[in-house]
Amino acid sequence: MSGHSKWATTKHRKAAQDAKRSALFSKLSRNITVAAKEGGDPNPDNNASLAAAIEKAKGYSLPKDKIKVAIDKAFGTGKDAANYETVVYEGYGPAGVAVYCEALTDNRNRTAADVRSAFSHAGGNLGTSGSVAFMFERKGQIMVSKEVETGDKKNPVKPNGAAADEEEFMLAVAEAGGDDYEDAEDEWIVYTAATDLMAVKNALEEAGIETKGAELTMIPSTPAQVSVSDAKKVMRLIDRLEELEDLQNVYHTMDITDEIAEALDE
Repeated sequence: MSGHSKWATTKHRKAAQDAKRSALFSKLSRNITVAAKEGGDPNPDNNASLAAAIEKAKGYSLPKDKIKVAIDKAFGTGKDAANYETVVYEGYGPAGVAVYCEALTDNRNRTAADVRSAFSHAGGNLGTSGSVAFMFERKGQIMVSKEVETGDKKNPVKPNGAAADEEEFMLAVAEAGGDDYEDAEDEWIVYTAATDLMAVKNALEEAGIETKGAELTMIPSTPAQVSVSDAKKVMRLIDRLEELEDLQNVYHTMDITDEIAEALDE
């Protein structure tokens, strides 16, 4: 377990999404609706895709009532029916950084036009299917807080089982079947094979470690080194894409170094 530094990228993506919480909740709800409909079952115990979608939503604090509404919508009829399809867009941004976008849309033409416009305005190019997908690896990602709230005013937090000690946590992750983990300030990020996401999450919880969210993500195989000025251009493209309602996830190969992270925070 090497602890490759993927946290900076995740941190910036989460910060951008959290800042647009209403839009984020809409995307998370749409993701749940599609997962429920495609799995054909409103019970996450019988629908692995729905279980993963719900876990991701919990990681971003989507309220339980919104989760229920999103599931119910999957089995609605007439104007309440959900008719979304999954579409992937691939291309290159400034400095040749590869960008991979996952969309859930009810209008392919509208979404394609919006994505193409975002790329062209940023000086990038929308590519063909498969043009950048090979540069990423699908992985599972589980967020684990090092401490959890107790509800006690005198002692508001307590250690989250083995997550409070790195050596113990490393052993717990290995025993649960995780591939790797990373120190992300007040929490850990555990990486898994895509197919093992829920199994590893459940194993950690059975070991007495509370999890705060789990999702599938795309990790660049070979991160691209860019200058600070190019990094700012790339992030403008990423921000513009993430503002599109139809886009669920936007991944890129840019290596966010400490220097770049500081520049983007300014």
